[in-house]
Amino acid sequence: MEIPFSQWHAAIPQRRARRRYGAKDIEPELLARMQAVCRDFRPFPQARAELVTQSADEVLGGIRGSYGIIKGASAFIAFIGDMDDPHVQEKVGYSGEGIILEATASGLNTCWVAGTFRRRLASSLVTISGGERMLAVTPIGHAPAGYSLGERVLPTVVRAHSRRPLGEMVSGLDRAQWPHWMTAALEAARLAPSAYNRQPWRFHLEPQGITVSAAKLRQDFGFSARLDCGIAMLHIEVAALDCGAKGEWEFLDEPQVARFSVAGDI
Repeated sequence: MEIPFSQWHAAIPQRRARRRYGAKDIEPELLARMQAVCRDFRPFPQARAELVTQSADEVLGGIRGSYGIIKGASAFIAFIGDMDDPHVQEKVGYSGEGIILEATASGLNTCWVAGTFRRRLASSLVTISGGERMLAVTPIGHAPAGYSLGERVLPTVVRAHSRRPLGEMVSGLDRAQWPHWMTAALEAARLAPSAYNRQPWRFHLEPQGITVSAAKLRQDFGFSARLDCGIAMLHIEVAALDCGAKGEWEFLDEPQVARFSVAGDI
């Protein structure tokens, strides 16, 4: 499946994590579309997604924490990775975020959940092969127009769209030298969701590329910062493509995650 980059780029600032669902049922044509995207958007063989069309309440409902209770969703998507791959976390983050942006562009709501879900129960509802693990899920559906009281008082909702300045995340190339595609890519990456809004990514810039690294964090909350970086990687590529810059990813060893390189002058 080719990346619908203009559609997904426009969806990046529109995406909001929602925890209350059930405003209306998901339309059959949207379910069919999301089923197809889960099947067809598979840029890495080691990462895949399955849509489960039954209530997500047992998998997600009643799980508390700073993310609050998620309830009312009539379906969820499971993000599954082959744990034999050393880069599985970033690959699941990248491919999963593409599916989430497709849902956003289709008028559906989602919420990345990487730790606070009933993993054993969720895994029993999909096909898990040897060596695979369900790394994250998202409820999917229609949320009410406004945030519920419970959502509004959650600390993570209050600060969810507070972003560090790019100057705190970027090294290398001076800003005056950034080409247009790089500026757009970094702004898109800055808007990427991350566990507890920790924004663990750092970017080193060279004239033809961006290297993504995972910052050392005082707290990681048991969630992989590399999965968060995979989400930011998808944002970088989508924005770059929308500016006419086609590039390729090279996966790197820790603490680096991957390098996005473009060819020619853009």
